[in-house]
Amino acid sequence: MDEIEDIVVKLHAAPPKAVLAVAGAGSSAMSWLLGVAGASRTLLEAGVPYSRLAMVDLVGSEPEQYVSPQTAREMARAAYRRGLRLREDDAPVVGIACTAAIATDRARRGADRACLAAWDADRVISANLMLEKGIRDRAGEEQTVSRLLLQIMAQAFGVDADLPLGLTAAEHLEMAAVNHPGPVARLLAGEVAVVMSLADGRLAAVETAAVTDSSQLAVLPGSFSPLHYGHRELARVAGEITGLEVIYELSVVNVDKPPLTESEIRRRVGQFAGTRRLALTRAPTFREKAERFPGCVFIIGWDTLIRLIDPRYYGDSEGAMLRALAEIWALGCRFLVAGRTMDGAFRTLGEAAIPQRFSPLFQAIPEAAFRADVSSTELRGQGG
Repeated sequence: MDEIEDIVVKLHAAPPKAVLAVAGAGSSAMSWLLGVAGASRTLLEAGVPYSRLAMVDLVGSEPEQYVSPQTAREMARAAYRRGLRLREDDAPVVGIACTAAIATDRARRGADRACLAAWDADRVISANLMLEKGIRDRAGEEQTVSRLLLQIMAQAFGVDADLPLGLTAAEHLEMAAVNHPGPVARLLAGEVAVVMSLADGRLAAVETAAVTDSSQLAVLPGSFSPLHYGHRELARVAGEITGLEVIYELSVVNVDKPPLTESEIRRRVGQFAGTRRLALTRAPTFREKAERFPGCVFIIGWDTLIRLIDPRYYGDSEGAMLRALAEIWALGCRFLVAGRTMDGAFRTLGEAAIPQRFSPLFQAIPEAAFRADVSSTELRGQGG
């Protein structure tokens, strides 16, 4: 066991932290990790989602096959996302998963096999092992799978490891490492809910369902075709009023239009270089935006406010409109409303028919603080 202990010591000394999820086999690897001092530096959590409901709770849906490469990847991804929530610093996170069917005390059709995966910010490492039935007892197959799990973990951690598995000529191991698609492609595919611009201009996928610091944000949604002075000035004024960081938000899907293409998204993103942070989402409605940014302040114009409280935009259902407002409120969000020139008159929050019980959701930006009689539609019409 010295070779295993040596690898575990290296894992405990490496920067990444892991969440482990194993079902069917792999629990010995957990024991090895916990049996060497320093496990708290490596493991954020280790679990065994053995029952059907435990697996569904982990990955979010019923797997088509419980022992398959796809299920192992989904488990690893779920473990990775949980690790992001559990870590208390900026250490790299890896989700490690194993789902297996090995020797048991009853007759079982099908091969003895194990599917493993390690998911981190950049790639997913997969290992699929077909075992020869009858060569080992359950304990022996458990040892083999756990050794493979430790090896996969070491690869994900950037640690040298070469653990002999003792496979026979009839047994087959396939391993592969595949980089994740770019963040915009993952957003368009629905794999992530938010993509955020970084200080250096790069885009990064937000792996959690909601932006974690959203209660410290004021969010200015728009199509930004183009980004113009009115947007920038509104963001500046909103920041002064709220004292919050103001970011822009662009939904790549629209209620009544086709999704933006990746090239169009990148064109619009390019406008924000050197400005405030930009969030890309798949959230065309404010109810969906509130789920992505709970506790935030949304910055909107008068025309957007009118659509927000108009039952026509909820299937002509006043009840649906009121439920949406109630859900937005329950998520801790509120609205900062800028006036807008419409039909030759400057319209303000005071002229909108806000349902009385929801009036605390809305705050007006005084006309003296902000008035910009410019729109993206007009600018596009002018070719600017």
